[in-house]
Amino acid sequence: MKKKQLIYLDYSATTPIAEPVIKAMQPFFSIDFGNPSSIHQFGQKAESALENARDQISAHLGCNSRELIFTSGGTESDNLALRGVALARRKKHGTNHILISPVEHHAVSSTAQQLAELFGFELEYLEVDKTGIVSPEMLRSKIRSDTALVSIIYANNEIGSINPIPELAKICHEYSVPFHSDAVQATAYLPLKVSELNLDLLSIGAHKFYGPKGIGALFIKQGIEIFPMQTGGGHEWGLRSGTPNVPYIVGMGEAIKFVESHQSEWITHLQKLRDKLIHYVLENIPDSQLTGHPTHRLPNHASFVFEGVDSQKLLMLLDVEGFACSSGSACKTGNPLPSDVLLAMGFSPELALSSLRVTLGKDTTEEQIDQFLVSLEKVIKKIRSPKS
Repeated sequence: MKKKQLIYLDYSATTPIAEPVIKAMQPFFSIDFGNPSSIHQFGQKAESALENARDQISAHLGCNSRELIFTSGGTESDNLALRGVALARRKKHGTNHILISPVEHHAVSSTAQQLAELFGFELEYLEVDKTGIVSPEMLRSKIRSDTALVSIIYANNEIGSINPIPELAKICHEYSVPFHSDAVQATAYLPLKVSELNLDLLSIGAHKFYGPKGIGALFIKQGIEIFPMQTGGGHEWGLRSGTPNVPYIVGMGEAIKFVESHQSEWITHLQKLRDKLIHYVLENIPDSQLTGHPTHRLPNHASFVFEGVDSQKLLMLLDVEGFACSSGSACKTGNPLPSDVLLAMGFSPELALSSLRVTLGKDTTEEQIDQFLVSLEKVIKKIRSPKS
């Protein structure tokens, strides 16, 4: 009996490593294995590859290469941005107030909460509208002269909504407050020039755009005060010590090149599939609601809630049908608690426990979406049946 082919629809959780990225990485696992801090030829070759990748990524962000440091991923970048800037600003300027949105990835929200609980910072949350977006008016009403840092996600991982980052950043700069944005979900699909976004700090992670897991980067605008969170040998200009992961850094640089080569075609292709998926669900599945903004959302992202449906049961039955999806953040899958993001948007706890996130990628086809919609409709009917 022929085994049913599995269809992956969870690209916001992670992406497969692209073939050119694998090829670029391979020599640095074996032949070119040198430590970039060593002065001999092995080290020089590794250092050259590392700095070439830094130049590739810096060019994509439109920043100076010395404004980019490598980390172990988006989570570490977020941690360093918040903790490093908040502590540095308080020491120098006495600022003790932090502003974030209630729909941040936990890499931001948990870090901010720790700063409040263990370090005595005053943490305040910016309200979002029903689509999960922070308005410039909301930020202006909350920002203060003693605000140490503002962090607002670029594109939300659970609901796909895109925040008006340049407008938000402009307000921060009127108050001379550093502005950070988690752009981990945005890298593959949205403009990322830091000068156009008006950002002071920006976090990215390679495995969201066809690069390897375990590597990320943080843009830190020149002049921004920040304390290192990982000390040691003084790597990355003293801001993030530890022997650099050269193969993964090379892979991240190649992944950025891959994005630049294909981004426009991905957007056109995936937005068409996303819109078809959303339209079908809302038209054909009763008591379904789109979560997030209907248009200002990632081109590959569709997310819903369904009345009378348990998301964990829905995910398990879809997996049996051969489809890999999620109920929101991959970091929360399996957690029976309702999503903080959906609660902040005004959804009831019951509806927040009925969420489904379907995220598409470069290899997603229209035929796969058609197959998925048939299975989704069937599975939801089964869950809602009194006999199920």
